[in-house]
Amino acid sequence: MLKEKLKNYNIILASGSPRRQQFFKDLDIDFTIDVKKVDEIYPDNLKGTEITDYLADLKAKAFTNLSEKDVLITSDTIVWLNNEALGKPKNAADAFKMLRKLSGKKHQVITSISIKNIHFQKIINDVTTVSFKELSDEEINYYIKNYKPFDKAGAYGIQEWIGFIAIDKMEGSYFNVVGLPIHKLYQEFMKL
Repeated sequence: MLKEKLKNYNIILASGSPRRQQFFKDLDIDFTIDVKKVDEIYPDNLKGTEITDYLADLKAKAFTNLSEKDVLITSDTIVWLNNEALGKPKNAADAFKMLRKLSGKKHQVITSISIKNIHFQKIINDVTTVSFKELSDEEINYYIKNYKPFDKAGAYGIQEWIGFIAIDKMEGSYFNVVGLPIHKLYQEFMKL
């Protein structure tokens, strides 16, 4: 359905995330992948969705030579806990620290998407609230050792073992927690 709708556009996904790439494949659209290195640094005064909106826009600004038919998709995801953004962990110790913070608490997963071509840019976001059960050190260490969640915001993937055993409750989109509120992106694609 979308393939026909988007046939006159070159859809560019600027993400190295295998999960986001799989979402695009599952939507059955033609797209290319083009990732530019961006220092994901944001002003200290930003909070929640302001951070992910800023970073999605920052990633989009790295593309300066879009053509008439190009539609660029960039995105960013953070875990938001007690007024603190948890991004991707630097190493196992950092991952352990993040998962210890999340243990037994409710947090938000926030993803922003920038949709840009030479005539317009729109940034949308989605927020999902996730509640974790108390995690033992043994569970955290097992997960880090076996799943190496170093490319995931908040040091966890909902679609992996930790998601099966840790999540008590969730309010909002599961796919947002995986890394892309695909339902919202679909709606925007249908408006093109």
